[in-house]
Amino acid sequence: MKKKVLNWLKETLETLVIAFVLAFLVRTFVVQGFWIPSGSMEPKLHVGDRLLAYKLFYGLDKVGRGDVVVFRYPLDPKKDYIKRVIGLPGDTVRIENKRIYVNEKLLDESYIIHGDSWMRGYPRDDYGPVKVPADSLFVMGDNRDFSADSRYWGFVPEENLVGEAFVIYWPLWRINLIRAAPYP
Repeated sequence: MKKKVLNWLKETLETLVIAFVLAFLVRTFVVQGFWIPSGSMEPKLHVGDRLLAYKLFYGLDKVGRGDVVVFRYPLDPKKDYIKRVIGLPGDTVRIENKRIYVNEKLLDESYIIHGDSWMRGYPRDDYGPVKVPADSLFVMGDNRDFSADSRYWGFVPEENLVGEAFVIYWPLWRINLIRAAPYP
């Protein structure tokens, strides 16, 4: 009887150790969960939403304009931020009267919202032009009038990139895929 209990205990401990190691590896290298603390990405992502971000082999070579990405905030790398990619390395970004131009082409952004029309001014409504450095991204929230983003604190360096958000998994009634905006 004692031998059965010891065998059961050994198998249970081995299973737990393997499960923890696998969970650690998956979280570190494959996918990670994140929580949305602000309304800067509304209407797509709401305060309290939980999402998963794909991390495996994710770098600037995999990023597309319109992707929703998670990154370490450049001014405080302990914080994770989530925003939409507007400008890729080498792009020129300009904002004129709340409209975004990338390489002098107006972006069609039907998914964004502007919370107020009365408060206008630099840098929120008119900005640039700026050229995105070779190792960086220009990102913005979808709730443009209430988003702290590259207009205020600059570019996101490649080393701060964590991954691409791909699914909202909580709350259950909001489960949905997160797709990139259809930019040219």
